[in-house]
Amino acid sequence: MRNSLRFFTLLLALALPFAHAEDWPQWRGANRDAVLHETGLRKELPEGSIPRLWTQPIGAGYSGPTVADGRVYVTDHGIGDETSEVERVLCFDAKTGDALWQHVYPTLYTVSYTAGPRASVTVDQGQAFAVGAMGQFCCLDAKTGDRIWQRDLAKDFEAEVPVWGITAAPLIYDDTVIQIAAGKGAACVVALDRHSGEERWRALDERAGYSAPILIQQGNQDVLVCWTGESVSGLDPNTGEVFWGIPMLPKNMPIGVPTPVVQDNKLFVSSFYDGSLLIEFDRDKPSAKKRWHRVGRDEKNTDALHCMISNPILKGDYIYGVDSYGELRCLKMSNGDRVWEDLTAVNRNRWGTIHIIRHGDSEIMLNEQGELIFATLSPDGFHEHSRAQLLSPTRIQLSRRDGVCWSAPAIADGHIFVRNDEQLVCASLLE
Repeated sequence: MRNSLRFFTLLLALALPFAHAEDWPQWRGANRDAVLHETGLRKELPEGSIPRLWTQPIGAGYSGPTVADGRVYVTDHGIGDETSEVERVLCFDAKTGDALWQHVYPTLYTVSYTAGPRASVTVDQGQAFAVGAMGQFCCLDAKTGDRIWQRDLAKDFEAEVPVWGITAAPLIYDDTVIQIAAGKGAACVVALDRHSGEERWRALDERAGYSAPILIQQGNQDVLVCWTGESVSGLDPNTGEVFWGIPMLPKNMPIGVPTPVVQDNKLFVSSFYDGSLLIEFDRDKPSAKKRWHRVGRDEKNTDALHCMISNPILKGDYIYGVDSYGELRCLKMSNGDRVWEDLTAVNRNRWGTIHIIRHGDSEIMLNEQGELIFATLSPDGFHEHSRAQLLSPTRIQLSRRDGVCWSAPAIADGHIFVRNDEQLVCASLLE
């Protein structure tokens, strides 16, 4: 496989009978699917709260941590010289929590919800790629933090930065890094040389969304799937050529946040205002068609699933996800009909959020109250096995309802890494 991160995942799968550890080197894990293959994890959580191995103070930000080669990477937002704003890329030792390096650069936020950068750092072959909320895009030496190159997406591509900022995590493909740039003209998506930062190609004359791109296989072809503010499209990751596109025009504003999820030849996306779209793609050649699209009257009168921050999952013949006000739902994949709804996994609130990681036949879930939940999602219901407090909600990301924990977790080498507006925390999940 040509993409280096996907090749890493293949090697990891071959090694599973002999080792339980794995890295979480980019958004949603090695293959961007939030699937954990590690063995040797505890079956139940302790009562009350989960003991921490270490805690480090950090600034505010929405970006979830990533873990590679014994290091943890995260970004935050703060004040520089008492008058200027800065974003930081931070690196810590995964075992001890010791601070190893930081890369700091000035920025001026003009986006809504100014808590901090959104996108997780992508780490691959000794390089760390980070993009800030206003489009400052840098490639750093993953070991030392030395800057290799830096681009300004807003300036270089005349980016029309979305109202909530640049959010999609960089994706590595061969010797390029692919980024949702929100550029004018046909520069919604761009590919840069990973070593120099020079432009390789640009594609899609569409408004940008907030969703991170993924890779799928169609025939012998790698296909880059991008959910923008106007479509779900399949591109040639070598050239940017558009193979196929399924329109998904917003009735209000582009607001698609979750990453597309895939099972077999089905691809699913869900938006807060614009409901659910299931796509069936051809396994033998780069083409795709819409299976169904369901959308409710408004954000409270939803149909199927209207996700905001929470990422849905596909499991067997069913779709599981969190609706607009925190309702955990199960849908039939065949048509989007609701099978059940549960209101116990997270408190009911507008944008109520749960991050879900698949682990075997069960799920590891972090809700916005900072509770870690071991559970199993099945067609007959939400089966909670245990729950414990891992992190305290903070108010900078959202000042209402006593704060939130909206950043996605990372799990690597038997340990979970989570952050809020004040701390980066590591806890063991090993037996």
